Amino acid sequence: MKQQAAEIIREYGLFPGVDQVHGLTFDGRHVWFASGDKLNALDPEAGTIVREIEVPAHAGTAFDGRHLFQIAEQRIQKIDPSTGRVLATIPAPGGGGDSGLAWAEGTLWVGQYRDRKIHQIDPDTGAILRTIACDRFVTGVTWVDGELWHGTREGDESGLAHLDPATGKVLERLDMPSGVGLSGLECAGDRFFCGGGDSGKVMAVRRPK
Repeated sequence: MKQQAAEIIREYGLFPGVDQVHGLTFDGRHVWFASGDKLNALDPEAGTIVREIEVPAHAGTAFDGRHLFQIAEQRIQKIDPSTGRVLATIPAPGGGGDSGLAWAEGTLWVGQYRDRKIHQIDPDTGAILRTIACDRFVTGVTWVDGELWHGTREGDESGLAHLDPATGKVLERLDMPSGVGLSGLECAGDRFFCGGGDSGKVMAVRRPK
């Protein structure tokens, strides 16, 4: 297994009215992040929030190319980003213990924080299609170029883990600085966007080549 220190290349925040950052996703222009009672669209170049959608937003966030998906306690809501309307709702597999959320292969991938699992689920019904066991708490999930990554947190230690999706084996780890929390994960090109938990910040971490 390859292990190295995570390189934080930029921090965003603090933002007015944002005490916590939960899930994150990227729609090609903006980084959307959940902050409890709303979704915020962050311009990653300017570093400013350009739009807000008032919707329960307690954990992971995902984007399928057209719609946002947002964990809200025991359910996952499908949201039209142009209007902010909730179009559909499915049960979350962890019943409130869910963390990260990602879109890949036409399905949703949902992290289970304390259960240390990632479920692949049907986006229309919420049915679990397969489950990957992880060796640490799961705080965020993202797919990029066929690679499955998840955020980890154990005590004061946080990081990013690259998994073999067939076996759950850890192939690579990026260790965040001690004391830096990690609460959500998304990849966009050459960088990961990470939620900073109770810090209320968003961090950009360089993606290894």
